[in-house]
Amino acid sequence: MKQYRYPGLDETMHKTVLPNGLTVLVVPRPGFSRKMAYFVTDFGSIHTDFRMDGQEYQAPAGVAHFLEHKMFDLPGGRDVSAEFAALGANVNAFTSYDMTAYYFSCTDNFESSLRLLLEFVSTPYFTDESVAKEMGIIDQEIGMNTDAPDSRVFDNLTAILYDNHPIRVPILGTSETIRRITPQVLYDCHRAFYTPGNMILCVVGDVEPNRVAEIAGAVLGSEKRPMGEKRCHWPEEMRAREKTCSARMEVAMPTFELGFKCEPTGRGEGAIRREVVGDLAAEALFGESSPLYLRLYEQGLIDSSFGGGFETVDGCAMLLCSGDSEAPEAVRDAILAQAETLIRTGISKEDFLRMKRSALGRRIRDLDSFDSTCFRLCAYHLSGFDYFDFPGVYQTVQPEEILEFVDRVVREARCALSVINPVEEAI
Repeated sequence: MKQYRYPGLDETMHKTVLPNGLTVLVVPRPGFSRKMAYFVTDFGSIHTDFRMDGQEYQAPAGVAHFLEHKMFDLPGGRDVSAEFAALGANVNAFTSYDMTAYYFSCTDNFESSLRLLLEFVSTPYFTDESVAKEMGIIDQEIGMNTDAPDSRVFDNLTAILYDNHPIRVPILGTSETIRRITPQVLYDCHRAFYTPGNMILCVVGDVEPNRVAEIAGAVLGSEKRPMGEKRCHWPEEMRAREKTCSARMEVAMPTFELGFKCEPTGRGEGAIRREVVGDLAAEALFGESSPLYLRLYEQGLIDSSFGGGFETVDGCAMLLCSGDSEAPEAVRDAILAQAETLIRTGISKEDFLRMKRSALGRRIRDLDSFDSTCFRLCAYHLSGFDYFDFPGVYQTVQPEEILEFVDRVVREARCALSVINPVEEAI
C-alpha cells in the first residue's frame, strides 16, 4: 500500500486500489485499543435512475435505505448483529442522500469482525416474505419520521426549495414508493452498486494496513465486476420553487428551517474550497459570534437552538439555518438585511482570521473521533478529494470569496422558509 504523510495533522494514511477495484484507506493509530472500519458504497437515496448492462432502471424512492436494512439478513437465518456481538463488536449502518455506510467498532477480534463486515455487505439475500416484513417495519419508521418536527421541517423545506433534484424526497421514501420495492429491485440495485469498484473500505486503529487489504481481497475476490452508471442530471434554476410552507404539529413553539439555494460544489479541491467558503459565510452571517446572532438573541427572536451552516449533496448545495422562534419571518428578513450590511462593510482581517482559526480547529478536533475520521475520508474520497489536505484550503481562502458568496447566494429569490407551528388549542 502507498503511504501518505500529513505532518501538519500528524497523520499517516495508507491507500491502495485492489485488483477488484475496491479502494482501501487505512489510518494507523498505534497504541489505541479501539478499531473502526467503514465499508461504503457510492449509492444513496437520490440515485434511483441508472443504467446497467445496456438497460435503463428507475428504482422506487427509498430503495437505498430499504437495501441497507435487508443486508443484515444472511442465508440460513443467520443474525448478523448477534454474530458481531459474539465477537465483542458493535455494528451499525446508515443511508444518506448520496452514500450508504456499514461500520463496526471493536477492541478485540478485529480481523474476524472485518471478514464478517465484508461478507454480509457483499452477500445479497432477499425473499418475498422478508421483504414484505421489512416493508411494514420501514413504513412505521416513515411514520415516526413524519411525526418528528426536525425531520418534517427539513423535508418540507427541500420540497419547496428544489424543482427537480431528488433531495425533495425523504431518504426513507414514502409509504407509497416502498410498496414498489421487490426482491428483484433489491438484487438489481445491489448488483449495480455493491460492487468493489463502487465501494471504499476505510479502517482507523492500531492495525497492519497490508493485512487489511489482504483480508479484503480474500473475502471479495480479485475479479472486477460491472457497475451501474448513475443518471445524475437534475437541472435547477437558482431560485426557490416556493417561498414558504407551514404545517402544524405538537411543538411547544414554532420551529423553522431557512434555506438558500446554492450551485452544486462539484468535485475535487474546488468542491471543498466552495464548502469551506460556504461554512465561513454562515459563520460571518449568523454564527454565534456574529453581530446578527447576538442581536437576534437579545431581541428574543432566537434561542440556543439556533444554528446553521453549508450543506452539500451530490448535485446540490444549501446554506441553512434553523431553530425555534416565535417570529421566523423576522429572522429571515434580518438575515437578508445583514447580508447587505456585510457586503457593504466587509469583513475585518481580525474577524476573518478568527473565523478561519475556529473552523480549522473544529475540523482538526474532529479527527480525534475514529467515526468522524472514517466518515469524512470516505465522503470526500467519493467527491475526489483527499480529506487530510483540508488545512491547505483554509490557508488560501480569502475574505473576498466569502463576500462574493454572500452577495450571490443570500438573496430573496434563492430563499425558502419552512415552519412548523404548534397545534391550535380548541376553544
